[in-house]
Amino acid sequence: MDVDGGGCDLAVTFREYSTVLTGKGFSLKLKGIVYATCVRSCLMQGSETWTMEVEHEVKLNCTEMSLIRWMCRVKLNERKKSEELTELLGLQPVSFMIKKSRLRWFGHVERKDNYEWD
Repeated sequence: MDVDGGGCDLAVTFREYSTVLTGKGFSLKLKGIVYATCVRSCLMQGSETWTMEVEHEVKLNCTEMSLIRWMCRVKLNERKKSEELTELLGLQPVSFMIKKSRLRWFGHVERKDNYEWD
């Protein structure tokens, strides 16, 4: 994985894992695990400190759902529910995961002593 200045090159991540994410010989649970650990972590990089607006959340959800449909080989006209596909992969929505990581980060900040900020 290519890390550049604290960021993550998402295109490199897709290329590296595309054989697992789109391969026919891999189970959906395995695809979900690889996606959650490798690709989603790049999507959420630094999300603890973002000012999350509704449009950002919508874009993240749309991006994730297009990736999930791509992994499951499901087209939009097949009318499969998003919840059904995320359940097949064993994933929770990206917006939930961002909220969870923000709360974890907030807990770390709250536990810091005042003298540690200097």
